[in-house]
Amino acid sequence: MDINQLKKLAAEKAVEEISSGMVVGLGTGSTVQFALEKISERIKNGELKNIVGIPSSSKTEKEAIRLRIPLTTLNDIYSQHSMITNTSLPIDLIIDGADEFDEHLSLIKGGGGALLREKILAQASKRLIIITDESKRSEFLGTKWPVPIEVFKFCFETEKKFLKFLNAKVEPRKNFDGSNYITDENNFILDANFGEIKNVKDLSDILNDRAGIVGHGLFVGLADKIICATDTGEIKIFQKTDL
Repeated sequence: MDINQLKKLAAEKAVEEISSGMVVGLGTGSTVQFALEKISERIKNGELKNIVGIPSSSKTEKEAIRLRIPLTTLNDIYSQHSMITNTSLPIDLIIDGADEFDEHLSLIKGGGGALLREKILAQASKRLIIITDESKRSEFLGTKWPVPIEVFKFCFETEKKFLKFLNAKVEPRKNFDGSNYITDENNFILDANFGEIKNVKDLSDILNDRAGIVGHGLFVGLADKIICATDTGEIKIFQKTDL
C-alpha cells in the first residue's frame, strides 16, 4: 500500500467513532483530509445527523465548507454550555494527525502549522484520536521530526536564541517564496531540532514557561487513542488504557 492508502485506512477507521449529535474537532493535514471526506460522505448518505465540526485551521474550515460539513466555533460552543467543567468538556472528540509519536502516546504535531489551535481543541475535547501510519512511530520523539515552536513576532530572534541555548538546531519556517510562514494567529514558527528527546514532559514544561512562546508541538498526555495503519494494511490501535 502507498502512503495515501494507509492514511485513508486510518482516517476512515477513526470516523467510525463519530455518532449523530456529536461536536467534533477537525484537525489539519493530509491525513485529516481523508477523514473530512468520509465525514461528508456519512452526512450525505444519512448515517450522521446533527453533528457540527470545529476546524483547527482556516484551511480545514475551507475544506469542511466545501464538503458541506456543518461548522461552529469554540466560543459559540462554550457560550451555549454554562455547566462546562474539566470533566464535562464540550467537544466529544477531535480527529487529528501527528508528525511523530512514541509508545507513551506523546506526539510531535504542527507540521501543517496549526499546532496552537489543535492543542486548544485537544484540551477542550473529551477524546483526542490520532490517525497516522507506522512510519511516524519512534522510540524517542525528535528522531524524525523537529518540534514546531510558535512564537510572537515581537520576540522572534529572542526565542530563536533561547532554543539554541537548549541545544536545538533552529530553522525559521518559510513559505515557498522564502517569506516567513505566518500562522492563523499571526505568529511565526521556529522548527527546533532537539534530536532524541529523552524526557518529553521536562522539555514541554520548559517551553510552556517561556513567555515569548505562544505554543509548541509537543503534545503530552493528550492523545487517548492512536489509530496506526501498517504497510500490510492492518490497523494497530494504541490507547491510554494500555499504558
